[in-house]
Amino acid sequence: MQEDVPTVSLPSGVNVPALGLGTWMMGEEPRSEPDEIASIQKAIDIGMTLIDTAEMYADGKSEEVVGKAIAGRRDQVFLVSKVYPWNADSKGTIDACDRSLERMGTDYIDLYLLHWRGPHALRETVAAFETLKQQGKIGEWGVSNFDTSDMEELFAVQGGGNCAVNQVLYNLSRRGPEYDLLPWCQRNRVPLMAYSPIEQGRILRNAELIRIAKAYQATPAQIALAFLLERDGVIAIPKSSHPQRVEENRGAAGLDISDEDWDALDAAFPPPAKKMPLEML
Repeated sequence: MQEDVPTVSLPSGVNVPALGLGTWMMGEEPRSEPDEIASIQKAIDIGMTLIDTAEMYADGKSEEVVGKAIAGRRDQVFLVSKVYPWNADSKGTIDACDRSLERMGTDYIDLYLLHWRGPHALRETVAAFETLKQQGKIGEWGVSNFDTSDMEELFAVQGGGNCAVNQVLYNLSRRGPEYDLLPWCQRNRVPLMAYSPIEQGRILRNAELIRIAKAYQATPAQIALAFLLERDGVIAIPKSSHPQRVEENRGAAGLDISDEDWDALDAAFPPPAKKMPLEML
């Protein structure tokens, strides 16, 4: 029997899957759309119901693909999207959200993120997010690509403590967040959402990762995802446009890795010994 997908609690008490699906680079090729829709629907079918997109991805076409995939089953999905930094003033945030809602064919987004810091004051963006919550257009809001100092600044803004998630680049080869950002988020009960959790496939040829995967009759991607699922308050959102790969990723939730093999992974992918600037892709 397949293990349930583990969950992570948002500060509001809402539980979301710790393993979801990213859609970065979906919507770029019309001929790929049927596979992309099938992948999103497969993720929903097997419990990976957190679907992440953004107005930036393929200039909104990723949101359109998501909208087609979730048509008729919106209530089964925890939907995440993001606003461009330059749109994130008091009016622009609300207008951008309305456009995203239209593209996805829904009247609410479960979690709406500021994609990265930009020209507008955080207090203005936060106030707009809170307005969207009051209007029922979003359930919660959060940020993306915020380092520790950014989070501290956010929490000093009125309403900033309502931040539900920080989405950042985090995987075995990009462990910088473990030095201070992840501990800060854990102390403040803000889940960290890891994008590119298998480094867009680049880490999967690592010899030690392959060795450990073979020992568990698993794939290197499953081990890389299990590494993130092992951490408190971390959500992984691997992207795949192939339904069979989505199902393969789902298997990461059932792995029980030994302490010895975690140590071996630490040796192959050392944790940070000092503060590192937050990386982005």
